[in-house]
Amino acid sequence: MKNALTVDVEDWHHCMVDDYRTWSSYEDRIVHSTTKVLRLLRETGARATFFVLGYVAARHPELVAQIRDAGHEVASHGYHHQFVYHLTRDEFRADVERSIQVLQEVTGERPLGYRAPFFSITKRSWWAFDVLAEVGFRYDSSIYPVFNHRYGIPDAPRFAHRIEFDGKGGLLELPISTVRIGFNLPVGGGVYFRFLPYRLMRMFVKQINREEKPALLYFHPWEMDPDQPVLEGLPVLFKARRYLNLDRAENKWRSLLSDLEFAPVSEVFQREIWGKSMT
Repeated sequence: MKNALTVDVEDWHHCMVDDYRTWSSYEDRIVHSTTKVLRLLRETGARATFFVLGYVAARHPELVAQIRDAGHEVASHGYHHQFVYHLTRDEFRADVERSIQVLQEVTGERPLGYRAPFFSITKRSWWAFDVLAEVGFRYDSSIYPVFNHRYGIPDAPRFAHRIEFDGKGGLLELPISTVRIGFNLPVGGGVYFRFLPYRLMRMFVKQINREEKPALLYFHPWEMDPDQPVLEGLPVLFKARRYLNLDRAENKWRSLLSDLEFAPVSEVFQREIWGKSMT
């Protein structure tokens, strides 16, 4: 079974420094780290959906073109890396429309999918789905059906489903993968992937496949960059979680991508996205 692989293209400091007006003062490592990701995927034969931050695309259009030319899907991660539930509806719409514009200018195609920074479409920002449908996205992948102090909808469906709107059609939602062990255990990627033993992660993906469903996993380019700067002044627990096992992440992903089959979201879920085969 093909599983869906996704990459959230943001630089090492974008998820830690809230004020994007100061981002230019930090070392820019996104080309270096994303080039490592592209090499890893080429060597393992895996393809992915890259949810690209509009800010990155505007600064490095050649990087987005390189992603597209390598046969990967380019989707939107918004423009600035902000919590959706901290924005107004108009601010959110402006952010996603700006991201669509810059990605379309680079690739020549309108992105089909969106993922919110920090998975921050929750019950308090449910209105965001209405906006995503209005601006023309075919699918969203922002819901993590787990409990987390910053994100998550624990009682959301674990697998692909449609979110319907009165008189406005619907939007396909593709949640990040979990396994059910009395509660939803997050196994989709990020710190969970870096913390859990490789054999356990591989077993969890196979367990999802035994439910006759594809897994949907993610990582960030900065997770392949153990030499990145260490930001000072972070809370102790956040710092420990943020930099945990960065020196091991690339090899763990290399093993998983070699052992199992991965493809972009638009290929794995093409029937759900279009309602029929694209062929």
